[in-house]
Amino acid sequence: MDSTEWLAERFEENRRHLRAVAFRMLGSLSEADDAVQESWLRLSRQREERVDAIDNLTGWLTTVVARVALTMLKARGREESLEAVRVPEPIISPEDGLDPEHEALLADAVGLALLVVLETLQPAERLAFVLHDMFAVPFEDIAVIVGRSPAAARQLASRARRRVRGADAVPDADLGRQREVVKAFTTASRGGDFAALVAVLDPDVVLRADYGSLPAGLKLLRGAEAVARQALMFARFAADARPALVNGAPGRVTIVDGEPAAVMGFTVVDGRIKEIDILVDPDRLAELDLTIFEA
Repeated sequence: MDSTEWLAERFEENRRHLRAVAFRMLGSLSEADDAVQESWLRLSRQREERVDAIDNLTGWLTTVVARVALTMLKARGREESLEAVRVPEPIISPEDGLDPEHEALLADAVGLALLVVLETLQPAERLAFVLHDMFAVPFEDIAVIVGRSPAAARQLASRARRRVRGADAVPDADLGRQREVVKAFTTASRGGDFAALVAVLDPDVVLRADYGSLPAGLKLLRGAEAVARQALMFARFAADARPALVNGAPGRVTIVDGEPAAVMGFTVVDGRIKEIDILVDPDRLAELDLTIFEA
């Protein structure tokens, strides 16, 4: 085996880990894959003697993919509030379970609710939080990536942690119970039952609908009655909604005339729906692999 083949094998051993890091950093599978590919290109350009000098290849690659993701985040820009943040790219799986690749990406309850909060962080805050709190990277290593002192890197993670704790909704652990709640919501929507809809929604429920470049833009609603009224307005689409797992939690994929029309992710807390995130942007929907829902 020559050095190139050996290096490629070592990289493949780390690919799943790198993809998980990049996904948490970017909230997008396609962008995460781009970041991982760039990290491979940077590794392959290293001289053989420099690669031999790397004591911890996993750590080195983690640093590289984090730098790439940080650059991508800065280029993307940051929204200023939860009201303005776009709905992250959902990971869609069949209702009966996740495949191993998705399980690795969604470990540690990386649902849509958490990704929405991460979208509101400054790029350096997000990097510090993800690397330290999710992957146990020392602050000394994080400091080098963000160009600050270890103490400053610690502060970045601390600020991010406070925001995550203050805004992140932790879903119920029982997936079966979550399914029952989402099914009750769908049934009430299809039946036009306003009272039943309100009953299954948390009083402070938040609904985000991301229409992308369409005129509606990003729509945000708060409160059970407002969300219930919105659900009744679009009840005709509920008949076309098909059960799925959206970021590991019960969700719905709406197919109209053979084309994806929406992906809905639900966050169920204490037996009621706390958050609903809907992706309606046709450009972003077209990039998702929804072939498993084709009839």
